[in-house]
Amino acid sequence: MTMPDLEHALDALTGRVSSLREARAAYPADLAPTLDAALAELDTAAELLAEAREELRKVPKRAGGKKDGAQRELKLLRQVFRAFPVPVIVLDGGGVVRRINPETSRVLGSPDGYLVGRSFPLLVDVSRRAAFRSHLTSVLQTGQPSAFETRLAHQGRTHTVQLALTRLTMPGEPQQMVAAVALPTEVQLPEPGARRPEQTDGALLLETAKRQDLLVRMARLLLDEEALLRPVALQRATRLLAAEWADWVIADVVRDGVPRRSVVMAPKNHPLGELVRQVEAADPAGSQVVVQVLERGSGVVQEMLDDETLLGFCADGPVLTTMGAGSMVCVPIGRSDGVLTLVRTHDRPPFSLADLAIMQEVGLQIGLAVRAQTSFQIRSRAADALSASVAPRNLPDVPGYEAAAVYHPGASVGAEFYDVFPVSGGWGFALGGAAGKGEEAASVSAMVRGGLRVLSAWDSDPDLVMRKVNEALVTQGTGMFVMAVAGFVKGREIHLSSAGHHPAALLQPDGRVRFAAGGGVPLGISPEAETGVERLTVAQGETLLLYSEGLVSSRDERGEPYGEERLADVLSRCAGQAPSTVVKAVEADRHAFSGGVVWDEIVVFALRGV
Repeated sequence: MTMPDLEHALDALTGRVSSLREARAAYPADLAPTLDAALAELDTAAELLAEAREELRKVPKRAGGKKDGAQRELKLLRQVFRAFPVPVIVLDGGGVVRRINPETSRVLGSPDGYLVGRSFPLLVDVSRRAAFRSHLTSVLQTGQPSAFETRLAHQGRTHTVQLALTRLTMPGEPQQMVAAVALPTEVQLPEPGARRPEQTDGALLLETAKRQDLLVRMARLLLDEEALLRPVALQRATRLLAAEWADWVIADVVRDGVPRRSVVMAPKNHPLGELVRQVEAADPAGSQVVVQVLERGSGVVQEMLDDETLLGFCADGPVLTTMGAGSMVCVPIGRSDGVLTLVRTHDRPPFSLADLAIMQEVGLQIGLAVRAQTSFQIRSRAADALSASVAPRNLPDVPGYEAAAVYHPGASVGAEFYDVFPVSGGWGFALGGAAGKGEEAASVSAMVRGGLRVLSAWDSDPDLVMRKVNEALVTQGTGMFVMAVAGFVKGREIHLSSAGHHPAALLQPDGRVRFAAGGGVPLGISPEAETGVERLTVAQGETLLLYSEGLVSSRDERGEPYGEERLADVLSRCAGQAPSTVVKAVEADRHAFSGGVVWDEIVVFALRGV
């Protein structure tokens, strides 16, 4: 075949392929004759390439650098390859793409040269990959051409094609090659030179806005108060990503230095079955890409998966194969606190470098949220422990009396305490709080409460106990002072010692209310304690009530304080009621007065003679 003959045959083939496209568009319901004709043209194309190859082999080789006949034939063959009107892909024995012609790039929607060096079987429909590899092996071993129908998927496009494989022996290549000619049979190819829709300025702007919107929504979700109170940050974040950005989302969190699978989000239309359980059970430590991201502290994107074993194995084989993965992005969570993996299937556009950048930021946000959540929960447990140290779980039975209390935590870790405990020859009680908020104030209150309880085992006078606790508090040098009241119960008599605390209220059976003297100076101010001492008799049917600063200082919407007068009015309506009823009535009235707002801790303690 001479060069003019080859050029003429190529022009004729191009014209016939164009005619077949027009025929398919004109008669979409009658594809069988068009397909038969297309297959005939495919055979013609294969014969044309084979003849050109044989002619090239027949040309004698010449030494030197001057252009000779063989070089001209080789140049012509390259021109034929570039101008061929159907997709042609040259593969090596392992199925890796070595050459593609421009028509292949146009049909599959990939940049020129993008597929070179990548595994071609990854473009083949999952259900046909094993068959493709068998055909490829057969062609290489027997030299006999093979043709079969399959689907190719790339860049969100799916093509049903008739794929023809022919063995090639290429000069300068140590191994045999395979030419794959793909004739689309069910897709309308874009017009030559048409710009890909995803490359338009409007589409790029829309994608950028979508990524920024993701960051805003993710930040809002992770900063929600519930994300700090409960371990929901990771679940919420992966759910958001699975809804819009990926088919599969996997979060692996490092615990005790080892990555452990924490969350697996499957596609919405995917049943919660064996595959999901297999992905959940797969060991992330056996995943090459997870280990790589943790070691390097930076993410990776696989726009087109070259190795389906990157995410490890499950019972059915490589995890990515069972998912039908087409592309993947994998980023660190926080500062190597874990790994976030997003997977898209073949029928969706692949992840890009822009997606990698945005997911790196998402991973950082999730890491910060998880760390904040952990820190908050640690502090919350510490606060709960402090709260438990300033209030008894249950009130003991005091002979001759009924006791009840309500404790309402404030907006922050407070410092109010109350207690009922055995003393030398009877029972004692205490109530008070450090001036201040937070963990330090709560720890000082816990120290005072413990001191009153311990020293009361040896001293029968609450005032002596109060003075010793004051001395210890001053010696500690905390810089805080504590308002407190302590009482020892001996029969019907109660011996009170007050250190700057509000006076106790005594509710009588007829509804009258009188207040004790109270007084004194808070503990921790001076080495010499100044206390107010008083003895009260609580007869049968009378109720002694002690309360915290948070109760009487509660304010309504006008800024007016609750005060002791309103307290006395509520108590007078509770005459003859059980202590539990009394404390609940006081708390309910305060709640209605302040509109439910609680800033400081509220403690109400009642002791009724029976």
